[in-house]
Amino acid sequence: MSGHKHKKQFGQNFLNNTSVIHNIVAAISPQANQHLVEIGPGEAALTEPLLDRVAKLDIIEIDRDLIAPLTRRFQHHSAFHLHNADALKFDYRQLTSRPSEKLRMVGNLPYNISSPLIFHLLDQAEIISDMHFMLQKEVVERLTATPGNKAFGRLSVMVQYACQTEYLFTVGPENFTPAPKVDSAIVRLIPYASPPFKADQFSDFAALVKQAFSQKRKTLRNTLKNWLTGEQIEHCNIDPGLRAEALEIADFVRLSNLFTQLKKEQG
Repeated sequence: MSGHKHKKQFGQNFLNNTSVIHNIVAAISPQANQHLVEIGPGEAALTEPLLDRVAKLDIIEIDRDLIAPLTRRFQHHSAFHLHNADALKFDYRQLTSRPSEKLRMVGNLPYNISSPLIFHLLDQAEIISDMHFMLQKEVVERLTATPGNKAFGRLSVMVQYACQTEYLFTVGPENFTPAPKVDSAIVRLIPYASPPFKADQFSDFAALVKQAFSQKRKTLRNTLKNWLTGEQIEHCNIDPGLRAEALEIADFVRLSNLFTQLKKEQG
């Protein structure tokens, strides 16, 4: 598959370093009885070591030119199942064969689809046990940032509401063909069976978080003025003079739950 022409529209940068591949597989720690799903296998750097270790590996690949070479190379593997599909639109629930079955998601994700794909997967989080993704380092920093960190923002809050997040390690550009202009990193996301802080109305929570971060330099008193008064924010034990980046996940949940309650009371 070395003759494959890398396509910019799919953000294709393929891993070429065996020691990095080994480290990623070790971090995933695939077990023989598990069902894995790999998104965007590219030239199969991860596919081969994963296939040798698991009961089932579903592959999601959008590039039609990769389907035939991948099929030729792996069709003899009983674990190998290939889907020529757009990962952003794919219904991953169809891959499970019984209610209790959980999928383990892996992939070297194109930078341009990483955030929307993670949100698409979180919409189906009940069938996912964990996710190990290689992403642009800056995105992984945002996913795993803590309050007060300049990388902490809407993406941090929304993903950490639903998942435990862990920055595993950095992968430099020299480990890819073609070499990207930025560093990459591996992240581990483990969806909560039940979020530690539960929003009464998730759509209100998502909208309030978006609004709170809409003008990062402004305080909550200003960004949320059409949502909650300064007194109402204080009622949640939160200083309305703070910026959104200073708040914990639990703070956003308290604010959104108060907003939901007030909305109901107003009919």
